[in-house]
Amino acid sequence: MTTPHATPQAIPRLRRGVRCAYDRTRDTDVVLFPEGVLLLNPTASAVLDACDGATSIAAITHTLATEFHGVQATDILDLLTRLAARRVVDLD
Repeated sequence: MTTPHATPQAIPRLRRGVRCAYDRTRDTDVVLFPEGVLLLNPTASAVLDACDGATSIAAITHTLATEFHGVQATDILDLLTRLAARRVVDLD
């Protein structure tokens, strides 16, 4: 099995059984998936919210760069590559 690698042209979406939620106890956004729970910072949460299965990573990066200071395409690509390896997102 090859390790998935995000590219700017990829169109990410949450995998089946994965959802984003707010954890009141921890006062933070989380992503819930069959293998566990990940705590999200605001930028990571915004990235996953944008993973709608229709928007490319390049477009997500452009949008988030207007909302968050210092957003880098390499950071988003790295995040989505790691989440794809953990089977949280699919990269079509």
